[in-house]
Amino acid sequence: MQWITLTFRQLSTRQLYDLLRLRTNVFVVEQNCAYPELDGHDLHPETRHVLGYRDDKVTAYARLLPAGLTYPEMSIGRIVTAHTERGNGCGNELVKHALRQAQEVWPDAPITIGAQYHLRKFYRQHGFEEISEEYLEDGIPHIDMRRVGITPPA
Repeated sequence: MQWITLTFRQLSTRQLYDLLRLRTNVFVVEQNCAYPELDGHDLHPETRHVLGYRDDKVTAYARLLPAGLTYPEMSIGRIVTAHTERGNGCGNELVKHALRQAQEVWPDAPITIGAQYHLRKFYRQHGFEEISEEYLEDGIPHIDMRRVGITPPA
């Protein structure tokens, strides 16, 4: 997997299309969830877009958001892998890479995420702890989780 991290202004038109297509295919189509995918946060000058490529195709993506945009702390969201990448460790690799990028941009900043509830054990493996009760977001059970004291994963 090849990784690149870019701001919105650095994204090419093709990269933007590819990342939006992946997000829409998974979050809207696969999960059968009509919600406002384009929330304006992609445009923020401090937002970072983490793209994972396999065979010149975007198959993994995460979005790093600065503190104060969605949570008081910085956040990682829109964590997604293509169905062809599931079960091969790509999700773990994506989260580890996103955490390294977050550490580089915002050293030692706590990270809060709104995780899909069924993935809470996955995020616990990456140092996140539950900080809220389960809640519905766009009809899907979620839970807020936080990671404090960032040490870049190996």
